[in-house]
Amino acid sequence: MTNYMIIRHSVEDFSVWKPAYDEHITARESAGLTEKHLLRDTDDANMITIIFEAEDLNRAKDFTNSEDLREVMQKIGVGKPEFYFLNDNNITTANAA
Repeated sequence: MTNYMIIRHSVEDFSVWKPAYDEHITARESAGLTEKHLLRDTDDANMITIIFEAEDLNRAKDFTNSEDLREVMQKIGVGKPEFYFLNDNNITTANAA
């Protein structure tokens, strides 16, 4: 089973947000998060979606509730984030013919 966390939020300015996001990698790694995709909305380049693989969803949830993350997001102009916690437990796929 693989766990995922998806976060979607706006940023005031991507060029300011991205370097600060990159600097915060140690905190994400400590929370067991591995970035898989960083995406920008096609209609609004300041709307960001990030897909992470998560070692443990409880650790991922703790990370999203941390004061550190809240302070960093506020400092770099992040809008109200939406967090989604997912897994692929008990999903089977059919082979294409």
